Amino acid sequence: MSDIRKKLVLVGNGMAGVRAIEHLLKLSPEAYEITIFGSEPHPNYNRIMLSSVLAGGTSMEEIVINDLEWYHSHGIRLYMGHTITKIDTVQRKVISDQGVVLPYDELILATGSNPFMLPLPGADKEGVIAFRDIKDCQIMQDTSQTYRKAVVIGGGLLGLEAARGLLHLGMEVSVVHIHPYIMERQLDEPASIMLRKELEEQGMKFLLSKQSEAILGKKRVKSLLFADGEVAEADLIVMAVGIKPNVELAQKSGVEINRGIIVNDFMETNIPGIYAVGECAEHRGIAYGLVAPLYEQGAVLAKRLAQVATEGYSGSVTSTKLKVSGVDVFSAGQFIERPGTRALRYQDEIDGVYKKLVIEDDKLVGAVLFGDTGDGAQLFSMIKNGENIKGKEKELLLGISSDALASPKGNRLEGMADDEIICGCNGVSKGAIAEAIQSGGCTSVGQIKACTKASASCGGCKPLVEGLLQLYAGDNVVTVKEGICGCTTLGRDEIVAEIKRMELKTVKEVMNVLEWNNEEGCPKCRPSLNYYLGMLWPEEYVDEKESRITNERYHANIQKDGTYSVVPRIYGGVTSPAELMKIAEVAAKFDVPLVKFTGGQRLDLLGVKKEDLPKMWEELDMPSGHAYGKTLRTVKTCVGSTFCRFGTQDAMGMGIKLEKAFERLNTPGKVKLAVSGCPRNCAEATIKDFGVVAIDGGWELHIGGNGGVHVRATDLLCVVKTDDEVMEWASAFLQYYRENAGWNERTAQWVERVGLDSIKAALEVREDRLALQERIQTALSLTTDPWKQIVNEPELRKNFEQLSEMKTVLEGEAI
Repeated sequence: MSDIRKKLVLVGNGMAGVRAIEHLLKLSPEAYEITIFGSEPHPNYNRIMLSSVLAGGTSMEEIVINDLEWYHSHGIRLYMGHTITKIDTVQRKVISDQGVVLPYDELILATGSNPFMLPLPGADKEGVIAFRDIKDCQIMQDTSQTYRKAVVIGGGLLGLEAARGLLHLGMEVSVVHIHPYIMERQLDEPASIMLRKELEEQGMKFLLSKQSEAILGKKRVKSLLFADGEVAEADLIVMAVGIKPNVELAQKSGVEINRGIIVNDFMETNIPGIYAVGECAEHRGIAYGLVAPLYEQGAVLAKRLAQVATEGYSGSVTSTKLKVSGVDVFSAGQFIERPGTRALRYQDEIDGVYKKLVIEDDKLVGAVLFGDTGDGAQLFSMIKNGENIKGKEKELLLGISSDALASPKGNRLEGMADDEIICGCNGVSKGAIAEAIQSGGCTSVGQIKACTKASASCGGCKPLVEGLLQLYAGDNVVTVKEGICGCTTLGRDEIVAEIKRMELKTVKEVMNVLEWNNEEGCPKCRPSLNYYLGMLWPEEYVDEKESRITNERYHANIQKDGTYSVVPRIYGGVTSPAELMKIAEVAAKFDVPLVKFTGGQRLDLLGVKKEDLPKMWEELDMPSGHAYGKTLRTVKTCVGSTFCRFGTQDAMGMGIKLEKAFERLNTPGKVKLAVSGCPRNCAEATIKDFGVVAIDGGWELHIGGNGGVHVRATDLLCVVKTDDEVMEWASAFLQYYRENAGWNERTAQWVERVGLDSIKAALEVREDRLALQERIQTALSLTTDPWKQIVNEPELRKNFEQLSEMKTVLEGEAI
């Protein structure tokens, strides 16, 4: 079959292009031999959920739309970390920056857009970034560990999402905007003022009607200078002032461009065989930056490539939903009055609700909602359909009842076209949801979410999904509680109890016996089950490597450019000249571009090629620092009584003892410890998962701290006198946390959920503590250092040096 299939190449591994491929695979799965090039070292992910990742509400694994297995199962060749630099339109071939040359019959350009960076003096300084991709999120998270003051230039949708995420990271945030009110492209002034007040209450500061003049500082940014002479201090400046289509490749290849790549209604460019879709495309003079229009374009392109009849793409009416925690904002269509229109408004300052409808010729043409956005999706549908609303204005302004959504009489949902998008975040149509209910047997919102991804992201479309469920399932609708993921309705405690009761010993067995909806599981539940089984049956369960994330599979942190970082174990942050020289020699031998001290007093060797990892580990001959996993990361120490005149106890000795005792310990979330030699607390023990603070004649033991996204000070667990008591209580606490916390639940969240008193009660009796200590020692006795294991076992080592999955992807071989 492969010799007669046409060669289809997609340049860009983002949401719009891959969505077109998804449609094409459904319409004509055998028509093309498909290759995808993506500049980022990641599979296809949901870019609009980056604000949630930044704010700590979502992990990177959870926003992946199509994992590597999806590409493999559909026979798609994927080149990650490759940028196409040239298109030969005569011989029909593309060339990547890494030398890959590939012929094509049909070529899709989905190169997306680039953030617009203001050409200010000093814009090239360290600490000046955009907010566009995972790399930017990582920079913000890293910066927040060291610096405090952030300035976001741009009071639009993206700027506010970035600012809210930085607030979650514990930074002081000021938003600079050239206009007198924020989000002027999506909101009218009354709604904008209400939004600003809400965000100010959350800690955000605003500098409005400000024109940025220059970025000041030497190597790193120090402040932002305005045209009026005022200055705002800044350790980090995030520019969120807009995007511009990425047309560079198209332009130098002879493809016609204006602001974007010019396409017709079938997404065709001026060169035969070359198409464009997504943010890089310009259709009828408009380049769209929202996901729903891009998915509509992708559906049309897929039909064109599959030779299925289509009317073409005629443009989109857009809507916007602000995805900021605690704030609900929605706007759609033409929301500013113009000649020939009239506006209806409802404003409740007490409850913080504002609604505005703009009507023209008895049709709804625009809407703004603040505080209560439940009707947004339905109003947007009416705007797009041009529905006559004469006589219904009051009903629409005061709220569409849930009964109206599903009632047989005049049912608006029933009247929607099947190809109308219900879930804009994931591009799920009404027809796809209807099919999931009628043919797929879905009877709950959770099942629809697992089957189609509708309502799986921001959740704004959930009322429409519920309405369709009621419409098509009727009396068969099942209201179910949320489980650990969409694959099951069971919660953590129920799953653990059933694993113990039935002595289930494998991930597959758990999913089968407990009747998982998705027999393969998902990135959320598979790691959870892998951990619970290992925790319950440490002597019998064999760790399932494929259920771990990339970092944990390869025992190193993957970086933005596809390289890895190596953090060797340095017990208690205490090293020696010989050890430092060894690290320096290995770093020089393998051309490590950057060596950095981490926040946990360790050395991080950054920029290591994956195939070099085993050789580096062998040369270092040091244990893994486990900087990549849900394990014990570090035990930070001060010098304590060994050198400090204020020290009352041996902090370094205690830190080394704790770290050697618990290294390699698998835990629900990453765990960090610290030991301070006196109450001055130089090791910051009171923001760690388990903190030890020396006092005269003993130690204070603290639990549940976090210095990361959600800063939390510890709770005092108890005071003990001896080093042995510290080890006993630390063992008992960590094992109790291992046995009772949910997967990916840090101690800070767990302590808040179960309460300090319940933990104290569980650890109060010494016999119970000793039993917990025995169980943790059993688990620890079965662990091995992964670096040494890989170095010494040829079968494991060759995965890195010859047949590695990631090397296959990065070097562009078929997966």
